[in-house]
Amino acid sequence: MRKFPRNPRQERRGRAISICLPILLAVLAVPAGALELSRFKDGLFAYPPTIEARDGGAYRIIDYREMRDINRRDAVPERRVHGRYVAVGIRGMQRDLSLKTDTGTVRHVAVGKAQGARIITVYLHGQGGNRHQGVNDFSFGGNFNRIKNLMGRNGGLYLSPDISDFGEKGAREIRALLTTYAARSPNAPIFLACGSMGGALCWRLAQIPSLAERLGGLLLLGSFWNEDFFTSPAFDRRVPVFFGHGSRDTVFPIEKQEAFYRKMRERAPGYPVRFVRFESGTHGTPIRMTDWRETLNWMLRQVRGR
Repeated sequence: MRKFPRNPRQERRGRAISICLPILLAVLAVPAGALELSRFKDGLFAYPPTIEARDGGAYRIIDYREMRDINRRDAVPERRVHGRYVAVGIRGMQRDLSLKTDTGTVRHVAVGKAQGARIITVYLHGQGGNRHQGVNDFSFGGNFNRIKNLMGRNGGLYLSPDISDFGEKGAREIRALLTTYAARSPNAPIFLACGSMGGALCWRLAQIPSLAERLGGLLLLGSFWNEDFFTSPAFDRRVPVFFGHGSRDTVFPIEKQEAFYRKMRERAPGYPVRFVRFESGTHGTPIRMTDWRETLNWMLRQVRGR
């Protein structure tokens, strides 16, 4: 029998299809009306033991340990996680894009469904970051790879944009980005995850009534507080808020963030707010350790209860 030479392009296409097929099947299996993220590597990304819980579980102190949660988890500490923590097939649903707006061009990476998404999660990086940080599969213990997979496998969309600054211009850029994608997925709640200085944009965007109506939750990861939030449309709508913070954060002292959490509970009893304190963790610990699925599913339940 004559053997024909293989076409390298067809081989690559076949490999891509075999990698992406499980993700596509998972998306098709998601019920249209359900708003709960399915399991993905939950055992690997579950929180370490809880040292203490207060406020009915809304406030938790987690036993974070660098030797276990960095050195054993990473093949190269703080640079490359062990392979079992990631599933890189999700790259088949990832695109590096540009959006032209009145403020300027917003470069961003999109993972998942650009139209008709069931849920939209956006990561806003901090000082010195960029759009690539939020889609790096191997840094921060593989936690960005997990959120990419959680969105892609559940019919959602994940966005990681560049930010020119953390003031008015940056807020206009992100507002334009969110407005564009919100129009393409009119039924999707939007969740903003803000790392460090990115929190400045979380608080600014919470003040915009049209965006507050679409917000499903705010995640402040090693970020800071802003009492203007108490006068925002998002606060009036009781948009859920999650704080993740390392107890040894030298950039934004945890004591001030904890005080802001307590003030939120006092100002609005029963407000949907959670605080996870990573004991001995530093500034970047919440980005590595926050359980995306647990947090987003809690927020989704609040959205359903409105």
